[in-house]
Amino acid sequence: MRAWLMDSYDGVEKLRLGETDEPAPGPGEVLLKVLWAALNPADAFLAQAQYPAKPPLPHILGRDAVGEVLAVGEGVTNVRPGDVAGILRCEVGVTVRGTLAERVVAPADALAPIPSGWTPEEMAGAPLVFLTAWQALTQWSTPEAPPPAGEVLLVTGASGGVGVASVLLGKSMGLTVVALSRSASKRERLRQLGADCVFDPASPDLRRAILRSLDPRKVDLVVDNVAGPLFSQAISVLGYGGRISTVGRSGGVVREFNTATLFFRRIRIGGVAAGDYSHATAQTLWKEIVARLAAAGRRPVIDRVFLFEEVPAAFARLAGGPMGKVLVRVAE
Repeated sequence: MRAWLMDSYDGVEKLRLGETDEPAPGPGEVLLKVLWAALNPADAFLAQAQYPAKPPLPHILGRDAVGEVLAVGEGVTNVRPGDVAGILRCEVGVTVRGTLAERVVAPADALAPIPSGWTPEEMAGAPLVFLTAWQALTQWSTPEAPPPAGEVLLVTGASGGVGVASVLLGKSMGLTVVALSRSASKRERLRQLGADCVFDPASPDLRRAILRSLDPRKVDLVVDNVAGPLFSQAISVLGYGGRISTVGRSGGVVREFNTATLFFRRIRIGGVAAGDYSHATAQTLWKEIVARLAAAGRRPVIDRVFLFEEVPAAFARLAGGPMGKVLVRVAE
């Protein structure tokens, strides 16, 4: 079968399209013909050895996909050949070979049907970012429970996959959503998706502008997809007991950080890793996410679709800052 092979940890620019062995499902697994796959920043980080997992080479990246079930392993009863399903959270694309291939093996317990009214493309790009956003929003309250309605949520890098998911889920929870994006067109799109306030993070007056728009309130929760110099500004707009869920670092490392800014407002910082969810938990949360989106009349946002032969261009688009998810059409 054809696949985009990662022969080294020198970045996604070094991926090559080649032939590799056809996988076979073991007990509890299924073999999928990949129809659509989606890219995530974590794919690029893994390809640069900036991720805990160090899979054997050649590796195949790709965590999200929708595919047709071709075969099932021993003990699989929830799907059968001919079904079309999406992959939720699992080790596909991390410690085992992923979805940037014509075929992939995945745990049967990690599969979910395409929600009613959704396209296969929307399903292919949604699970990982929405499960990540859910954890970012809920990790500070009762386990898996939403933050209180009326709180203020700030989302940095709001036009990316997790950013858009955080905006949509935040609104479903009754939060006031402040979204940051450098692009004027993306800021307008975020307004259309429900963001209450949108700002350019490059604005020299960012802190004052955010606080002025919220007065007398301050930010209660930050979903930070960017890090870098913006991290300290996010802390500066938090109120007492504020929380920051750190998801990404597209803006680079936080080089200057004064921990004293945390003391007197009892600010908490916590990392997000959807990989901590078990298959059963991911299935339960996924149903909740889909129900919330249906109630709000919202669906996942697709930025652009690339052909299978265009994977390098797709990663370049991802690095450049999409509005929603970047997809790859692997097969019809």
